[in-house]
Amino acid sequence: MITDGGGIPLATLLTGGNRHDITPLLPLVEKVPPVRGRRGRPRHKPEVLVADRSYDHDTYRHLLRQRRIHPLISRRGTRDTNQAVRWGVEHTPALRHQFRRLATRWERRTDIHHGFRTLATSLISWRRLPHRMR
Repeated sequence: MITDGGGIPLATLLTGGNRHDITPLLPLVEKVPPVRGRRGRPRHKPEVLVADRSYDHDTYRHLLRQRRIHPLISRRGTRDTNQAVRWGVEHTPALRHQFRRLATRWERRTDIHHGFRTLATSLISWRRLPHRMR
């Protein structure tokens, strides 16, 4: 799952449980939809990617820089400096575990599990909207 700075999910990707976190990073960044904001052409990619130490790999840092995305990833063996920034982002996957069907995956079919994940992501996004926008 990739979220914005406020914790609103932008894109999700379903992978096997035996894969490392960093392998679906680039396909997940490519799935981010255009973000509307200021006037002009909408942004198609994030400016900065904040991640924890499990994403510390020089190859992926280089690939992100080629896409003009600045990686803010703490190095392994050093003090974590991005923890305060990551709190809003890491709060969203924790909210997803409030849905009992997603805490433990019971479905064998991926399409059913993906549907529950999409529903949970929609509900999390709905709850994050200000009340005046609902």
